Amino acid sequence: MSIPDYQSIMLPLLRLAADGQEHRFRDSVEKLEAEFNLNEEEKNELQPTGSQSVFRGRVGWARTYLKQSGLLTATKRGYFTISDSGRALLATNPLKIDFELLSTYDGFRAFKSRKRTVGSTANSYSPVASNPDETPEDALASAYRTLRNDIEHELLDQVMSASPAFFEQLIVDLLVRMGYGGNRHDAARAVGRSGDGGIDGIINEDQLGLDVIYIQAKRWENNVGRPELQKFAGALQGQRARKGLMITTAGFTSDAIEYCKTINTRIILIDGERLASLMVDFGIGVSTAGTYEIKKIDSDYFDE
Repeated sequence: MSIPDYQSIMLPLLRLAADGQEHRFRDSVEKLEAEFNLNEEEKNELQPTGSQSVFRGRVGWARTYLKQSGLLTATKRGYFTISDSGRALLATNPLKIDFELLSTYDGFRAFKSRKRTVGSTANSYSPVASNPDETPEDALASAYRTLRNDIEHELLDQVMSASPAFFEQLIVDLLVRMGYGGNRHDAARAVGRSGDGGIDGIINEDQLGLDVIYIQAKRWENNVGRPELQKFAGALQGQRARKGLMITTAGFTSDAIEYCKTINTRIILIDGERLASLMVDFGIGVSTAGTYEIKKIDSDYFDE
């Protein structure tokens, strides 16, 4: 099962509080994880910021919207209980609680239309995402993924239009930034030693040179097939090498990927998409255009 959106969480959350007891938010997240049968991967999936899990964030916004609608009441920090309005709503046996239903409550309508004044200028500010299926964090995450996808595709286009020499330099810069090769000068001497039995370069796995990785880099438009992997694997065996890295601007065929799983030599495959992603992660060929800080309440500050 995929991670439910915050609207799908609201009715189960309100039902969880239907016993009238005080509920701790952390416990409610765990109970809802079980109710939605989330697996470990879904439980641990993080927002792009890495600050909290996607599901916990959505439960948090479901609780916020229910509180602003007057259906839940905060009793103390991190705890909540159901309100009389919440009991009255559950008594109608609703099939779901969603954005449209909450909009019938005065508190939620006021929450949506809330304005914030900065200095002498009044700026409209809606604490509700423009897409009712998304929390504000979901909207930010979606925008981030779109921007990142665009920059990765543009990066790959730039790499494909670059010269072979520049491509080699790019691989050197990336591997050094990732911690391989010792320093850039040593790595540059190792990568680019072309044509040695299908091996394009040799780079230290660590700065002390305790082990080495053999590299083949292909600036191709067509996918790399099994025959190319077999040649590379044979070259590695000829060097008695245990580890290899094949990088391509294209992709790998399914039989090439399966072949790598059947041999003893460890060969890591990096296709064009992963190459572009690593370039973004390690700041190769990109620069920071802007930074947005996401604030949250500092609970310790208010702990009397």
